[in-house]
Amino acid sequence: MVALEEGRAGWAAVAAVAAGLMVCATGCSGGGAAAEDARAGVDSVDVLHRAAATLERAGSAKARTSMEMATGGTRVTIRGEGVYDFRNQMGQLKVLLPQDPAGTDEHRPITELLAPGALFMKNRGAGVPADKWVRVDTAGLTDGNLVTGGATDPYAAAELLRGARKATYVGKTEVAGIPVRHYRGTADLDIAAKSASKGQRSALRAAAKGFASAEVPFDAYLDDQGRLRKVRHRFSFVNGQQKGTVAVASTTLLYDFGVPTDVRLPESGDIFAGKIAEE
Repeated sequence: MVALEEGRAGWAAVAAVAAGLMVCATGCSGGGAAAEDARAGVDSVDVLHRAAATLERAGSAKARTSMEMATGGTRVTIRGEGVYDFRNQMGQLKVLLPQDPAGTDEHRPITELLAPGALFMKNRGAGVPADKWVRVDTAGLTDGNLVTGGATDPYAAAELLRGARKATYVGKTEVAGIPVRHYRGTADLDIAAKSASKGQRSALRAAAKGFASAEVPFDAYLDDQGRLRKVRHRFSFVNGQQKGTVAVASTTLLYDFGVPTDVRLPESGDIFAGKIAEE
């Protein structure tokens, strides 16, 4: 949906009702970390499999997101910021779209509400009244809303780690001044979908079918309490318009755990029922 809004910027190649944006990412490395992990008796895959459950116990957090895609020689980044309630799998983000290349078109931030099975967007744009929300069934999106909204649902990002098949402990580092342990590996979308909570299962199943590859490389950073502080996924998406594969990198940063959240979904009368215009 966000990709549709950016058609004039020259990267509507991933447009369609359920279009998404994607990116390429690289991680860091650390010598001897695997040996350190083995000496500590830590199973990296098991640690990552527990990441989502650990976030549930943490309750909530503030979140920053970024999604990058390079197309036509131009790198585009969409940024988001908000809060997330992991126990109820609900969040609210303000998503900032990049300025058009010519610098003539400013975009209002899109408010997104994330909920099990649904994405709600306000300030969607063309054809949608300013006071109305657009509701999207995430199970009906070919990417399961891992990229469509311009931000990956923070809980879905953690649930993806349930599909980790192999992982390496890279070493100790810091994220926003917090000591963390860095893991690098590959998650399988099919395995993640089977292991996911009920609220995320259908969306991840859709992503497993819709992405160019079910394998998702990642870099994950966990603090001493096992809480996910940062995760970066690299998705491969089939571009139907240009008959190619697009690489997208999605990064989620979590902080201020336990922060109060008050995410309220719109009433049915506040949801736009008309046709969404494409620009």
